[in-house]
Amino acid sequence: MDAYPPGTLDHNVPFLIVSGLGTTPAKGLPLDKELRERGILVRSELPPIDTREARVILRLIQEADASNRPWRPRDGAKRHSFRITPIGREFLLPPRKARIPDDLDVPSSALVLHSPFSPLSPGSTLYPDGLIDHRWLHKHQDLLPSLCLCFYSLTSDPTLATLHDNQLKTDINSVKNAISLSGYKTRLAVVILSDQSPTTVSQFQERLELIRRSTALDPKASLFVLPTRRTEAELETAVDNVLASIFDQALEYYRELGRHVRKKRGRGVAPQPTIPPTSGTSHTLSLQGWNIRYDFKSAVFAEFRQESDVALRSYEQTYESLLSTDVLETIPAWDPRFNDARLLADMLAIRVLKCLLLNGQSTAAVRRWQMHNNRICDIVDRKGRGTQNYGWKAWQATWCTVMANLIDKVDYPELEPSLASLFRQPEKNLSAERLQPWELLHHSGYWYRAAAHHLLDRRKFAHQIPEEDRKPFDKKVQARFSRNAYTYDTYLCPEPHEEYPLEGPGINHAQLIFEHLVLARTEFHKRNQKRVSAELGLDACRELEKMGNWQQLLKLLAPLWRDMSFRSEGWWDITESMSWTLRKAAFECGQKELIIAIDWELMNRCFSKRPGWHYDITRSLDGTQMAQPVVVNLDDGHLTSFIEADFVFKYEEGKAGQTCPAQLTLVSKALQGASPITLKSLDVHVEGGLREIHINHEKPANEQRTGAATVITKVVLKEAELGEIDSNADESDETLEERTSVILDGAQDLTLLPGQTRVFELDIPLREPGDAKATSVQLFLESGDFSLKYSMRPGRASSLSSQWHSKSSAKRSFMRSDPRSIRILPRPPKMEIRAPKLLDQYYANESIQVELHILNEEDSDAVTKIDINLRGKGAPSYQVQVAGGGSQSAPTGGDDRSLHAVPMKTINTSKSGKACVTLEPIEEPTVLDLSIRVSYHLTTDPSTPIIQEASFRLNIVSPFEASYDFLPRIHSEWPSVFDTENIQDPSNDDTAATRPRGQAQKWALVTRYAAFTHEEVMVSDLAVDVLATQGNVTCTVTKSEELPIKGLVLSPKTIEEGLFDLISQKSSLDDRSPATADLALIIKWRRISAPDTVINITTLPLPRFYVTVSEPRVLASASYSSSPPSSPSPSAAQSSSQLLFLDITIENPSSHFLTFGLTMEPSDEFAFSGAKTTTLNVLPVARRAITYRLLPLVRGTWIRPTLVVRDKYFQKVLKIIATEGIKSDRDGILLWVPPPEEGEGDEGGIENMIESDGAMNN
Repeated sequence: MDAYPPGTLDHNVPFLIVSGLGTTPAKGLPLDKELRERGILVRSELPPIDTREARVILRLIQEADASNRPWRPRDGAKRHSFRITPIGREFLLPPRKARIPDDLDVPSSALVLHSPFSPLSPGSTLYPDGLIDHRWLHKHQDLLPSLCLCFYSLTSDPTLATLHDNQLKTDINSVKNAISLSGYKTRLAVVILSDQSPTTVSQFQERLELIRRSTALDPKASLFVLPTRRTEAELETAVDNVLASIFDQALEYYRELGRHVRKKRGRGVAPQPTIPPTSGTSHTLSLQGWNIRYDFKSAVFAEFRQESDVALRSYEQTYESLLSTDVLETIPAWDPRFNDARLLADMLAIRVLKCLLLNGQSTAAVRRWQMHNNRICDIVDRKGRGTQNYGWKAWQATWCTVMANLIDKVDYPELEPSLASLFRQPEKNLSAERLQPWELLHHSGYWYRAAAHHLLDRRKFAHQIPEEDRKPFDKKVQARFSRNAYTYDTYLCPEPHEEYPLEGPGINHAQLIFEHLVLARTEFHKRNQKRVSAELGLDACRELEKMGNWQQLLKLLAPLWRDMSFRSEGWWDITESMSWTLRKAAFECGQKELIIAIDWELMNRCFSKRPGWHYDITRSLDGTQMAQPVVVNLDDGHLTSFIEADFVFKYEEGKAGQTCPAQLTLVSKALQGASPITLKSLDVHVEGGLREIHINHEKPANEQRTGAATVITKVVLKEAELGEIDSNADESDETLEERTSVILDGAQDLTLLPGQTRVFELDIPLREPGDAKATSVQLFLESGDFSLKYSMRPGRASSLSSQWHSKSSAKRSFMRSDPRSIRILPRPPKMEIRAPKLLDQYYANESIQVELHILNEEDSDAVTKIDINLRGKGAPSYQVQVAGGGSQSAPTGGDDRSLHAVPMKTINTSKSGKACVTLEPIEEPTVLDLSIRVSYHLTTDPSTPIIQEASFRLNIVSPFEASYDFLPRIHSEWPSVFDTENIQDPSNDDTAATRPRGQAQKWALVTRYAAFTHEEVMVSDLAVDVLATQGNVTCTVTKSEELPIKGLVLSPKTIEEGLFDLISQKSSLDDRSPATADLALIIKWRRISAPDTVINITTLPLPRFYVTVSEPRVLASASYSSSPPSSPSPSAAQSSSQLLFLDITIENPSSHFLTFGLTMEPSDEFAFSGAKTTTLNVLPVARRAITYRLLPLVRGTWIRPTLVVRDKYFQKVLKIIATEGIKSDRDGILLWVPPPEEGEGDEGGIENMIESDGAMNN
């Protein structure tokens, strides 16, 4: 839109000037010299504010400027939209009235002066009959603000407060009066900055109220207080609120101007100019012209108010009035006002398009664009110079560019490049219509492309201008003015002698076309429209070629040339044109590699033959300056070569150690008459178990080459070692590490004539088993100026079909899908892997040894290496010991542990090698897979590797399982709070001497363990380990029974029992909280067959046990008057006169005094001595015991004493816990009564009980 006057097509938003912030000299409003001399000065006498906060506020206000933002309707995210210009403390407003020019005769009567922008003023460019021009728009966009925002500071010094406030009020009133006296309706808003925070600024409320009353400013819309002691984010919010508050005032300003314009239009009378025109046929503006002027102003003011719908209606009304028979049709084409009317029509049409786009009516906007184009075309054809000239094409290019610029500025989200959308969907009210594709709104690249096409036509018409019209005016014949004065349309374009002059540059059409093509290509490329993007790139390169800009042409065209889309789709004419253009640019810029690459491709016969060209690749660099030979690397991924290659195997599969016939085919598709090409060498790269093939050029012995179309030759291949420098070696080393690789080397004549097919027969030795395939063929060419390497994939060219050539000129097609690959079968191994001592089951916590025997059944000795892989959950590390060799350890970490290429000594035929794999002990049961891979080669055939594999499964199980009982016992010791002898001094720093003094309890741990092995094991020791304790408790474990000195032989699934005593004691008597302990049973064992020095340790974790409790306990224990039986069985009977002593112990670990009631019920099974009902008082941290003597009335059975212990305070029955000599069930405790001896009656027992009772009473 640069072709139109500045400001005519800008987006109209309210104009705001900001005064009083910063000391940097600000530019005033852009008044021209004449208006500046008579401008109205508005000045503030107070200095501007220059603080850090003021500079931040100014920056935030400038960031809110909407001049360069994408166009959005008012309902966008922002609550305000301003065109903001910061100024100093003064600014000039344009004069209200124009002055009379000095060269006019002033009549004696009084004159009515008008605005300097009005066609009524003699000094205006519109005088006397102009409609409207860009100067009026410039007035409201850049000269006449809708609102002036002034900033002042409020002092916090109480001694200067009155003086400062009076100056502030005087200055505000002075600015306000100056704006009022100017006659304009510009609003004034004042912002007072305070260095206080929002919470403390209320102390100045009285001063602020006095300022408000003195200046008569509205505190809601015109007077604002802005505390600056806040964060930048809070300042941004405050500034945004101020701008949003004054935005309504700005809209009201333009609303008032709109009412004024409508009032003037409603008069229906054309105003009279200051001085009526008297020269020639001049006449004043008609009433229809004034209506157009008023309607245009109303539309512009509606646009300032962000009322797109109202502005759209006014613009459309103005447009129709302008193009009616009463206005434009009455202006002759030779009159300059005709072009002014066309300019106004364009301005109206563009503003209509803008309103439609802002309202989302994209399809309607495209239709309106086309309608304006058609109407102007009709008017120019009827009244103007026609449409077959450069002026009309220049306008059409401008008109397309305008649409592209509008689309860029409106910035529809639907046309974002990331969405890859080519056009915007039509409006809902048009979705039912049958729309043409060009009626949809496409992205801006579509319009830039159309503009470029019109510019091409402009250049074509410009070049058709006769030489007599291309001369400057002072050299033209006078008769030309009468003959061709109005032949050319110069609307928005220069005269013919400036468009395409005989001398001088003139208009650079190529540059204009190139710029539009680049803009279009950028948009198409963003949306991945590759074909159109490439086409536009080619068109742009043609323009660069006309301009001679070779560097830029090379930068733009080289990526397109490397793109294979043209070649793969057969666009050879495009590729050829592009290649010759690019070669010329490469030659001019000295790009030698690119020249060789282009010449290599242009030798293909799919291109047309250029007359006079040598078509010799060795002469490509003729005419260029050579400092040193050039190295060029090419491949078939970026260009099409005139040489095609294929590599096929005769058979689908073969065995390692054998050979397989293969053919390498080279086909020349060079143009007839091109020079033969002689390669230095060629390489065939393969993947899989094949060697790389290398063929050198060798001159034929008879110095005569056959010109047959197909030549088949035999190439003898030999294995050769090729030394290579290891690139991974340190460059700082004086001697780099050199490694060797084996290749297949041969020699043959490598001269290829145009159109000739060369077939090389090869016998390929097969080595490693697996799938093998030829991946690439590399051709090497050397000349005096360059060396060339060209890489291509076999059979990539569509013209090549995989065939087997024979010397009888017969060709055999392959039936298999991929004749370029071969499957190499492994050579059958004759190496056996054994594990003779492998067990069916191994146990956790023991070291595992697997002995391997590798038997060589080959006919010759074998050089062997083994790979060992151990897989499984929790796979341990291991060591491999080779017989007669060293040992290696597997790496740690992960569930897959491998050792590779463990060397063994050469295994002679019919002999075996041995290796031992030792696994470290495993903690948990698991299943491991031990894979053995033996890689070897025979001494008679070292090039053929042979592989034998075997796998062994190791089952690891747990050797033991155990169950546990944790039973309470009565501890012989009980702490006393009255023990003064063992009081510890807390000031003593020796904490090592301190020992627990708190509550102690005794427990019995009964463990029952069984062996889950397939054989007997020897248990050498049992132990219980305290892993951890919780609750400040100390635990001590002792063994109740010792195992035999030689150990205990444990048979499979046999249960044994282990007894342990545990004593737990709290650290302090003050700590009565319960405590727990984590225990583990430790079993030390070995196999019976293992030596005594081997000890395996198995740890079985126990569940967590409570080792101290905080609640009272009732413990029951039993004893006999003589030795108790060893077991509760009839065979262990003792004297029938035994008495049973039942001891009841009540422990009170709490800090409360407790009272318990004991009740013993009579029974038919026994008689007892003791209190039937009694009360027992237990002090805090104490225990008491009571004993009942029982005389059994039955023998050889269990008796149940019915004893109830009840807490008197809580009325809770306590459970009686059985200890030594007692068992319990859900109903209570049970005591064993031994069977009677022979000849003994019950009376003796009763007498003994009575005697004992009497002795006790004494």
